[in-house]
Amino acid sequence: MIIDKANTNDINTLVNLRIEYLLSDYKIIEDDKLNTIKNNLPGYFMEHLNKDLLVYVCRNNNEIIGCIYLFISYKPSNPSFINGRIGTVMNAYVKENYRKQGIGKKLLESIINKGKEMNLDYIDLQSTEDGYNLYKSVGFVENSSKYRYMKYIFNK
Repeated sequence: MIIDKANTNDINTLVNLRIEYLLSDYKIIEDDKLNTIKNNLPGYFMEHLNKDLLVYVCRNNNEIIGCIYLFISYKPSNPSFINGRIGTVMNAYVKENYRKQGIGKKLLESIINKGKEMNLDYIDLQSTEDGYNLYKSVGFVENSSKYRYMKYIFNK
């Protein structure tokens, strides 16, 4: 098994893995939303892959069996992010038949190493219960803040 960065030749597989991930997380997605997601993903990957979105994959022979996204944000510096560069982990996913073999940990370590190389201030993520212990094992810590997480939703 090989861990490396995805490239534009991998986009169709990345779309399929993203859909698998979303279905495993959300369980049910309305058909119209699922179709919109499928239609939007190829263009998104073409525009962002290996620019502000790094996707590391695990290849077993010629099959991609797992992936993890590192989305890079550039912000004006402040005391919490002096360099103005932070990473966000998204879509950490390993196909069911390959889980519990250390693949997720190797993918995480790859993006952590890349984050160090890029001099990111930190990498953050939102963890599911299933991924919590894995993230803790590689050094992620819970974040408490005086700020409250909020969002404004346009498409209700």
